[in-house]
Amino acid sequence: MSTIYIGLISGTSMDGIDAVLIDFAGSRPQAVAAETCPCPAKLRAALDQLRVDPDAFTAARLARLDAEVGQAFAEAAVKLMDKAGASADEVRAVGSHGQTVLHRPDDAFAHTLQIGDPSRIAAHTGIDVVADLRRADLAAGGQGAPLAPLIHQVLLAHSSENRVVVNLGGIANVTLLPAAGGVSGFDTGPANCFMDDWCRTHHPDQGRDGKTPRFDADGRWAASGSVDKAWLAELMQEPYLQRKPPKSTGIEYFSPAWLRQRLPDYAEDRPTDIQATLAEFSAASLVENIERFVPFRPDRILLCGGGVANTHLVRRIQARLGDTPVESTAEHGIDPGFVEATLFAWLAREFIAGRPINTPPITGARHPVRLGALWPAP
Repeated sequence: MSTIYIGLISGTSMDGIDAVLIDFAGSRPQAVAAETCPCPAKLRAALDQLRVDPDAFTAARLARLDAEVGQAFAEAAVKLMDKAGASADEVRAVGSHGQTVLHRPDDAFAHTLQIGDPSRIAAHTGIDVVADLRRADLAAGGQGAPLAPLIHQVLLAHSSENRVVVNLGGIANVTLLPAAGGVSGFDTGPANCFMDDWCRTHHPDQGRDGKTPRFDADGRWAASGSVDKAWLAELMQEPYLQRKPPKSTGIEYFSPAWLRQRLPDYAEDRPTDIQATLAEFSAASLVENIERFVPFRPDRILLCGGGVANTHLVRRIQARLGDTPVESTAEHGIDPGFVEATLFAWLAREFIAGRPINTPPITGARHPVRLGALWPAP
């Protein structure tokens, strides 16, 4: 049986689809090829509209969008295989996370929704697809997220160091990897979501050419502003930041509406200072959660996710952590941009093997669960 799997995910930034081809033949997952496929502009615009008010988005539009995202994911998988020179027969399965458009784990009927029709991916690639990777955990009483700690443990645990791995996506999450073994983790709050939204609002032409980024590259805009300490203190009163783990959240909670309800009166006159304060808020909320809820002193903080490229944000995190070393996972041989995609290749392998996943220490589920469902190739 093939040991090669594909992992696919579009993160909360909705900028593109990360695709990886992973070989699990050895003792550690080995990346054979990786590719980020930009999200088509019209699809990205629809996703942006959906996240503004998911309750007002019609079922008909959502169904169409599910098919469109599925097709984009299928094309990303084919592009990846072409790049690697791999055929469908060589790939055992695709693990597709899809695009999260809703995550409400604390509702009376906890629910989460990732779109990207797996049937379409299976039909277009000719490969079995494992998807719907969160709802079984919710049904078992868990938060359904974060799942990244599962692959962080596989790739980055160390028997002589207490480590914390930080994933800087739209939302930040942390993984606790004590030297004694075990794993836990939780979402801390915003990472890039507010900075991305504010940047796009005030630089509307940025990214339209498909070449320039839709975000504050390197955090240069934020670095040119001044932090409003009084407003930062107000933002830090957000109740989610004080909640004990297990906990998870998303950009439908930390949404553009959340931000606009809290903007100071001067916001449009001093947009650069708003961006600077939002960067500081991301760093401060992350570090406060680490200091409050991590029961050991980390020997090392490892960063992954798209936010690693925001050098200003990384500097602010380091400044708040003092002398604790802060490093990219790249320094440990793991591309920070493709860790999550690797996770979903790994989860596909675990599903095919019939193994339940020990999510309770991370999500608070009542028992381990077999994450995902299978969409066979035609």
